[in-house]
Amino acid sequence: MIVYFGGTAYDGVAGTDRQLADRLDVLEPVLYVDPPVSVLTPLLRPQLAGSLRGSALRREDTGVWRLRPRVLPGAYRPGMHRVTAALVRRAARRAARRAGDRVSAVVVATSLDVVAAVPGARTLYYATDDIVAGADLIRLPRRRLAAVRDRMLARADVVAVVSPALADLCRERGREAELVPNGCAPEVYEGIGTAPWPADVPRFDGRPAAGFTGHINGRIDLGLLEAVADAGHPLVLVGPHDPGYEPDRFRALCDRPGVCWTGRKPFADMPSYLSTIEVGLTPYLLDGFNRASFPIKTLDYLAAGRAVVSTDLPATRWLRADGDGEGAALVRAEATTAEFVRAVGEELAAGASPGLRARRRRFAARHTWTGRARTLADLLDIDPVPGGRRQEVPAP
Repeated sequence: MIVYFGGTAYDGVAGTDRQLADRLDVLEPVLYVDPPVSVLTPLLRPQLAGSLRGSALRREDTGVWRLRPRVLPGAYRPGMHRVTAALVRRAARRAARRAGDRVSAVVVATSLDVVAAVPGARTLYYATDDIVAGADLIRLPRRRLAAVRDRMLARADVVAVVSPALADLCRERGREAELVPNGCAPEVYEGIGTAPWPADVPRFDGRPAAGFTGHINGRIDLGLLEAVADAGHPLVLVGPHDPGYEPDRFRALCDRPGVCWTGRKPFADMPSYLSTIEVGLTPYLLDGFNRASFPIKTLDYLAAGRAVVSTDLPATRWLRADGDGEGAALVRAEATTAEFVRAVGEELAAGASPGLRARRRRFAARHTWTGRARTLADLLDIDPVPGGRRQEVPAP
């Protein structure tokens, strides 16, 4: 069994951790460990009580075992964070025994110090973000996060990272890391040409639209979205908005003619929503936290056959250099607002032939979640079972 300590809940947004855990489970049983929840959370936040009801350990429909650790109140206060990590490590060991499998490998993709959760198992520390640069976003002390990160870097058997910037950061701390970027699921978008038009997205009088999918929060450059709307381009926004992030500006943006915000949508509905746009936007702020990221949405746009205009992130440059430079022809990376808006306008005006859409999808197929999971399995010394334990993994 592989114990996968995720940075997000299994039933949350289907990001890096969920995508990889589901695909690793095809090769070897996976126990996915959610971020811990205080025993008082159901009482203090009744809106979450339903999602936390039931056994802390359960088998999901995908076949993955899932553990939702319960910990003491004040889990991340000074001093208590060590108790929390110890409780999560113990809960994971007990859950693995209950699931009936010997733990052969541990993947740690969280800021909790859980690398040594299962003695004797091969451990992989997987850095999916620069947690220290993001300290203010997650409201945890920078010095503590740096100490935990460095301790896990030193103790893990192997280290993997999602971006070139994170590889450089590990190298500065004396540790080489394997680059295992985020991926995509091209098979999800195979029928995008016949996907039904969503009822909550207008047709914009036949004009092609640009679009954004994902969380609209402090990582996103709202000014770029405003500038696209200022230029008169229809704009579709799909995903939740953090209520604390520029609420007045975001409300004003959504109130503009030609701008449609749908809110959060299930992953299974993404083909329909991406079918409404011609250009996918990756408008990240160019700060330290984002420079170390690898936005999943960029590959999702390509998998859907859409053009991509992104801010000039190191991960975007890496992607543009892939495939003997083919990525540079398929992904625009712009450093200023004016260049970003101009690129959006050019891509909207150019449109896309069936051949160009196919090229984008073929390029995305070089970067599948299945391929990324196999790379992690190799790093964990896991021998793939021919044909897999199951024939397929249901999409999240």
